[in-house]
Amino acid sequence: MMEEVLLQASKRNVVGKQVKTLRREGILPAIVYGRGISTIPISLNARNANQILSAISSSSLVVLVIDEEKHTTLVREKQRDPVTGIVLHIDFHEVSMTEKLRTNVMLDFQGESLAVKELMGVLVIVLESLEIECLPQDLPDRIVADLSTLEEIGDSIYVRDIILPPNIELISDIDGLVVVISAPAVEEIEEVEEVEITDEEPEVIERGKEVEEAGEEQED
Repeated sequence: MMEEVLLQASKRNVVGKQVKTLRREGILPAIVYGRGISTIPISLNARNANQILSAISSSSLVVLVIDEEKHTTLVREKQRDPVTGIVLHIDFHEVSMTEKLRTNVMLDFQGESLAVKELMGVLVIVLESLEIECLPQDLPDRIVADLSTLEEIGDSIYVRDIILPPNIELISDIDGLVVVISAPAVEEIEEVEEVEITDEEPEVIERGKEVEEAGEEQED
């Protein structure tokens, strides 16, 4: 079971456009929803929440302590300011510890590929997460993908090659491509036509020729 992430919160009465006032006071508005419960508007300390949530993955369980009552949740959505990137609002989904949940878990690419190190191959990542199903307490923070098995150009890893943690049911297609080693790009060298370099510019030479021909006609 992953380490428990605790986040202090309190129920919020301020809603709608008035939440802008809360943000100016360093408070982050959020909601908690889930099957069988009413939506709960909550307030978080913006600085503390951003510090904690930025260090966890999207599949990490977050235990919200709302007025001393614990709610086990997953972060489902973060609303950000399109210009500054600051988190404006968070949606938490409360989960039941006795019911399986379905979610995506990020892949953690570990190990060194000999194809990349020695053959200058290019690692192409096709899939960054897997969809799985399990009980909340068995939910992994990340799933490891071992790159050390990639030794030649063209070697690849498919979903079926990933070793899953215990008590995890795979939902993603087992034939899905995760990563592949492609050949290094070959730079095309353009052939440059050799040009004879002279001391005089072509325009000057042509102009001088015209002057000489005009002089010869006058002499005739």
